[in-house]
Amino acid sequence: MSGLAERGMTLTRLSELVGVSIVNLSILKNDRARAIRYSTLSAICRALDCEIGDLLVRAD
Repeated sequence: MSGLAERGMTLTRLSELVGVSIVNLSILKNDRARAIRYSTLSAICRALDCEIGDLLVRAD
């Protein structure tokens, strides 16, 4: 979820738009999440006006 600042979006505002706690968004942002629901991922994309592929990075 890098690029929030470039989009003029704070983690707090994203939390409000998506309905996910700041703590959980922080976990996602810092690559500490083990899983994410598709509905959450989709809501984040709607809020950031991006595609799911824009948020996912393959880590080997």
